[in-house]
Amino acid sequence: MRKLTHDEISLKRTPIENISSARRMPVYVILNSIRSNYNVGSIFRTSDGAMIEKLYLCGYTPHPPKKEILKTALGATESVKWEYIKNPLDVIQKLKRKGIKICALELTENSKPYYEISKNDFPLALVVGNEISGVSQEILDHCDFSIEIPQYGIKQSLNVAVAYGIAVYEIRKIFDSFSV
Repeated sequence: MRKLTHDEISLKRTPIENISSARRMPVYVILNSIRSNYNVGSIFRTSDGAMIEKLYLCGYTPHPPKKEILKTALGATESVKWEYIKNPLDVIQKLKRKGIKICALELTENSKPYYEISKNDFPLALVVGNEISGVSQEILDHCDFSIEIPQYGIKQSLNVAVAYGIAVYEIRKIFDSFSV
């Protein structure tokens, strides 16, 4: 086994000059009141890797050009479409009018495992909440369903950027399974 060089890896990637016309997964992500610049930067980078449609930064979520976001995102702020809209409910209402299902990444009484997303759930908007308090009840009241990542240890949750990465890549895997 031989490790690929950066040049070899780059041959399989969409060049930045073609990114606006690249085929994206029909998943929108709503970040609501994420505190950490580093988590936001990490989510940008993961969003690029999964090739989501658009990232909405809401509430007091920091947004580019903050240096900590740019450092962690490693250029993904240029390849991921994003917009800052203060009120997440404005984004949710806008996406619902377009027929997009709204899904919270949150433990609720009816949440299903993150790997049980189906073809009928696309296009999808994934709501990711605050590092401490998660997705608020006010936002949950506007969601079509919620997904959860099972926890087997003593902690109740994962780091928000890690949880997002697990969820969005599983969503990508499910999307790829029927969109070939």
